[in-house]
Amino acid sequence: MSDTSIGGDRIAPLRVLAPAARRELDPAGPTVTVVVPAMNEARNLPWLAARMPRGVAEIILVDGRSVDDTVAVARALWPDVRVITQNRRGKGNAMACGFAAATGAITIMIDADGSMDPGEIPFFVDALVAGADYAKGSRFRPGGGSSDITRLRRLGNFGLNALTNAWHGTRYTDLCYGYNAFWTRVREVMRLDPGTPADSSEDRRWGDGFEIETLINVRVHTAGLRIAEVPSYETLRLHGASNLNAVSDGLRVLRTIAFERRVQRALAVDQPIPAEIHEAAAVGDVDAEATEQAGEADRPSPHVDPHRVANFVAQVQASPGAGTAREVVPAEAAVVPPVPPR
Repeated sequence: MSDTSIGGDRIAPLRVLAPAARRELDPAGPTVTVVVPAMNEARNLPWLAARMPRGVAEIILVDGRSVDDTVAVARALWPDVRVITQNRRGKGNAMACGFAAATGAITIMIDADGSMDPGEIPFFVDALVAGADYAKGSRFRPGGGSSDITRLRRLGNFGLNALTNAWHGTRYTDLCYGYNAFWTRVREVMRLDPGTPADSSEDRRWGDGFEIETLINVRVHTAGLRIAEVPSYETLRLHGASNLNAVSDGLRVLRTIAFERRVQRALAVDQPIPAEIHEAAAVGDVDAEATEQAGEADRPSPHVDPHRVANFVAQVQASPGAGTAREVVPAEAAVVPPVPPR
């Protein structure tokens, strides 16, 4: 497979790996941590456990202060499960807490509601072992699909995905899907702030909500990581109601795309990050609720540490291939579409 020229850079392309027959993880392969953010998902966890492949080294359930039996059910299903209570609130903070605690060589994020099939985990591992730093699940690659996404969400995802590709030079096909995996050693480039137990459980900062997938996707690209897409099939959640709001969360995603673009532009011309976008560069230092107030979306955080921002700028500029686009190309071999799990 020949190299592909993107913006003048010669990039070794990565394959898109499509699922085939279901299988377990290779016991001789890298250790895998699965991070499961959950809030009131007791009824859904048994299905997740039944389809979890053998060979997962560590399961971390990040509890969002559930009022049902989520924690008790998790411990009954996985005697060795690590249960962590997230420090603030929101899916993004739960993921940040889980990532910080992961000890496996590979970290995989998966929802607890039954919409994502744990049986696909080996295919994400395949993509990483084949050379990717970050494996991105996609419902819109051949072999993927969804029986859950609504017409409004599909349209919104398409628009936000196209905007991200245009503004950031990415080549994603599914920006807002949260089934992703990465080598644990690269988690620092995501710049996520799990916080501490001293944080208020009612607090939610920038990156703590459903914008988390977009934030991660943009930052791993900006850091120059090698990215592969893995076709994935999404189904309806089994029980309960989703906390996702297509309109308000879509606006948060849009704001994330804009903020991260301004940060990238500042870095590209070797200029300090403007004060009004410190919140996009400094990890988790913005009160997300405050940014949603009219006229306050660009307000700098009073908690920004300028030394930390300066360190971040230096680290990103020194990263090999920082800001370089990474090509994702179809696999050469024929693929077998996954069978919907239900």
